[in-house]
Amino acid sequence: MQSGVSIIETAIGEAQHGLRLDRALADLLPDLSRERLKTLIGEGQVQSPQANKINASMKVSAGQLYSITLPPPVPLDTVAQDIPLVIVHEDDHLIVVDKPAGLVVHPAAGNLDGTLVNALLHHCAGRLSGIGGVARPGIVHRIDKDTSGLLVVAKTDKAHEGLARQFKDHSIDRLYAAIVYGVPVPGNGTVDTWIGRSDADRKKMAVHREGRGKHAVTHYRMIDRLRGAAMVECRLETGRTHQVRVHMAHLGHPLIGDPVYGRERKGFKSILETLGFKRQALHAKTLGFIHPATDKPLLFQSVLPADMQELLSELHV
Repeated sequence: MQSGVSIIETAIGEAQHGLRLDRALADLLPDLSRERLKTLIGEGQVQSPQANKINASMKVSAGQLYSITLPPPVPLDTVAQDIPLVIVHEDDHLIVVDKPAGLVVHPAAGNLDGTLVNALLHHCAGRLSGIGGVARPGIVHRIDKDTSGLLVVAKTDKAHEGLARQFKDHSIDRLYAAIVYGVPVPGNGTVDTWIGRSDADRKKMAVHREGRGKHAVTHYRMIDRLRGAAMVECRLETGRTHQVRVHMAHLGHPLIGDPVYGRERKGFKSILETLGFKRQALHAKTLGFIHPATDKPLLFQSVLPADMQELLSELHV
């Protein structure tokens, strides 16, 4: 047998009787997603003494035996790096990280290493079951390099599938703290627009007419009136690229320190320079979801990082 190959044997139960093979096996094998099982079936890695020809859509019967051959996960072509992480929660299925500002989530052009993925490959060495057959952390959502706060990452195929479904259904609870220029009037409300790439700058996102881009909804609430600014909580109903930054700028209240969507306003330059504040004032403070393996609700909170606390103190009336 090839080194690293494992074989899982399982029997169809009464609860799976009459189901498609891929669905039945997904019920019985919590660490493998239905899509991964479809691939394995198509590759001939699923066998049964009671069936000569096996396909994903065939109906199964209680008592049937199946063996699933799992090739070793293919190593991700990304180097593992010992980068310190703040781990809020970790179990066999997922990990919740409190990301500092300045840390890129995923390797890309210009940031091929030194990312959260590099750090997780080191931290989770030998404990990633393989997402789609690749030994990698399952990134289901991202926050910008210069945004701090909570991020959940899958460690197994099934967890990745379950979390991705919740993000797609907009059932994830996400609350951001932002410090913005000016005082929003009214102090709370909803921004409901369409967001897509900017015509003027393809690296930026912009608000477009209905039907162009992706629908984006942000609920905001002012929680602290400051000197020429305000602390705002933004609850995301959707999760579009740069959504909070674009929506607050659309309201006329861009995030302080945002180099892309906001221009520095009079009286703030010396404050930001004195504090050494060089990023958008945005922090992912709350993250809630249903655990994809246990079905238990989880809710995590992150305190405002020191740099945003200093800015908040400096701007208090």
